[in-house]
Amino acid sequence: MQARGVMIFVFVSYNYSPNFNSPERWLKRTESYNGLMECLGKKNKVISLKQIDYEGVYEHNNVEHQFVKFNKRPKYIHWELNNYVKNLNPDIVFVQGLHEPLQIIHLGMILNKKTKIIAQNHAEKPATGLKKYAQKFADRYVDAYLFASKNMGMEWVEKGNLSSPQKIHEVMEVSSLFYSVERSLAQNKTGVSSPLSFLWVGRLNENKDPLNVIKAFLEFAELYPAARLYMIYHTEELMAEITELLNQNPAYKETIVLVGRVPYDDLLYWYNSVDFVVSGSHYEGSGTAICEAMSCGCIPVVTDIFSFRMITDNGNCGILYQPGNQVSLLNALKQTQKINITEHRNKAMAYFKANLSFEAIAEQVYQIAIKS
Repeated sequence: MQARGVMIFVFVSYNYSPNFNSPERWLKRTESYNGLMECLGKKNKVISLKQIDYEGVYEHNNVEHQFVKFNKRPKYIHWELNNYVKNLNPDIVFVQGLHEPLQIIHLGMILNKKTKIIAQNHAEKPATGLKKYAQKFADRYVDAYLFASKNMGMEWVEKGNLSSPQKIHEVMEVSSLFYSVERSLAQNKTGVSSPLSFLWVGRLNENKDPLNVIKAFLEFAELYPAARLYMIYHTEELMAEITELLNQNPAYKETIVLVGRVPYDDLLYWYNSVDFVVSGSHYEGSGTAICEAMSCGCIPVVTDIFSFRMITDNGNCGILYQPGNQVSLLNALKQTQKINITEHRNKAMAYFKANLSFEAIAEQVYQIAIKS
């Protein structure tokens, strides 16, 4: 293994976020991601470039946040930003997202030949048409791609957008700020009292499939009347359908507790109030809520999709079921009553620490950087 050396990492995003006018606000908005840079910054020089409604340098937790303002965002190539990156003389340029292939092409053409480019997938799907060919051309300048699941990256290779499986690395894109606290303290905050409580955190949209989750859970509650599903959400696309479903099952309306929106920091107490976290997602770029829940010891009951296979170590520290399948989810819920909960909670926290924590992700990124 190559000896560890100090390198210059430059993280760059081509998105402009004009609604943020101070470093503090932006860092608060991105705190579930910043930990990666902060951990890398303990032994390397890390610079983060971002365009918001603010200009200046802000040092915070081992990271030099450089907020830059240019006259306007170019339609095709951000010449000024890319040249700014070049002049920082980085060893590694970490590009956020795969949706800007023209930027990567220009960046790759002007950077020092020893500089490596690592690109992080943020749930983008392989492009079609002309953009697909741009992604294929940009691929020659990228040394490594990070996907929450290697299988997600292989889809890009199979469709011809990327050239080689060797460039695909399985690395979680975000982590958790949360941690385990005493359950009685958490439940005093949330009001959760049933010993058989489950938590949902996510939008009420078709991809998250709350209707299938609720239908299966209502059946589960017929077998286990003490069961409760607490649902936290910040969008309500399917609320009318959910309300109608619950009205058709009045005897079990108390089984499903529609909590709604809660302050982000309060999720610490919700995750620590229950043993299980449930998801119905058909697709996820990573799975932030499940990652956060596992950091508090929640056992995932989640769909068998690429990202959740990675997060649960292929079901070793969770329970997987077929997306959209009510019977499959009901069987998964029944399985929660047959497992050793303490053992699985410990597994979830151990896997999080070893693979999904900021420290683990930073080490994975460093190793990819020196070997690519």
